[in-house]
Amino acid sequence: MPTIKETKHQMVQFVFPEHANTQGTLHGGRLMDWIMLAGSVNSSRVSKGITVLGATDSIDFLNPVKVGEIVVLESWIENIGSSSLEVGVMVHAENPETGERKLTTFSHMAFIAVDKDGKPRKLNEQITPADDREMSIYTAAQSRKEGRLPRVAKRDDQARNTIDETEIVRKRLETTRVVLPEDTFYGNFMSVGKLMLAVDETAAILAMRFVKGVLVTGSLDNLYFYSPIKVGDIIIFKAGITYVGNTSLEVGIKVLSENIMTGEQRHTCTAFLSFVHVGEDGMPKATPAFSPETPEEKRLWKKAQERRVDRKERIKKIKETDLYL
Repeated sequence: MPTIKETKHQMVQFVFPEHANTQGTLHGGRLMDWIMLAGSVNSSRVSKGITVLGATDSIDFLNPVKVGEIVVLESWIENIGSSSLEVGVMVHAENPETGERKLTTFSHMAFIAVDKDGKPRKLNEQITPADDREMSIYTAAQSRKEGRLPRVAKRDDQARNTIDETEIVRKRLETTRVVLPEDTFYGNFMSVGKLMLAVDETAAILAMRFVKGVLVTGSLDNLYFYSPIKVGDIIIFKAGITYVGNTSLEVGIKVLSENIMTGEQRHTCTAFLSFVHVGEDGMPKATPAFSPETPEEKRLWKKAQERRVDRKERIKKIKETDLYL
């Protein structure tokens, strides 16, 4: 039975201009794609088969990554259940000239081991913590897993929940696209990393239209995946602005998949992303004034404010915690 450290895996990516936004820094959606790919590779190796992402805890981007820098993604398996794996991924940006590294983000994800038909498969491997440090990581992962159970129990109900909460806000955007074979990770299931790249782009378009300027992704809040997307499905992205601060704003986006043959729609996930408005110097810039007016907008605004407080606490904790194995 492996220790946590024995499952450690490193993935390295060079940041090219094609990966960047208009500020010359790494696109947030691209980094999400790489994070989820790193987790997928590691969980698949340890489980000796294919895994799919079931949930991801919040991802907060602490420092921008510039074109020409190297992204180092280190992942490890923190806990293994009957068919699930808890994975941690730590990301650093490295200056190739100086070798200096800076922490970019740290995330936790839950993967499900599946067979060729996409059904959960039983795992025989277990994690054996090597010391007190690993035991604390192991128990924290177990606690996170147990905390997700009430949400997971409602997975089927949520998959049928196709009502779009963002339709009640004034600032919104809806787009669609079809899933092609190039979008898959394995078989005919869409890669979650590529889905999040599209989610981030859609949310950013709405946010940029509002501020009429440049934005960088600040964070992605806890995210659950309720229904898979397959090749040939149509994806519907329904986004709305839920909060506007002094230099930042939040966008909520509901993702639906539609079977083109039957017309049936399924709820894949609902994401909340924060963006920071920046000027040409890369520093935060004031956003246009905006206030909620309707009862529905005020309800969403209040929830967004609560998430904003949670984000600040998360970032503070990440900066104060020793994340290294």
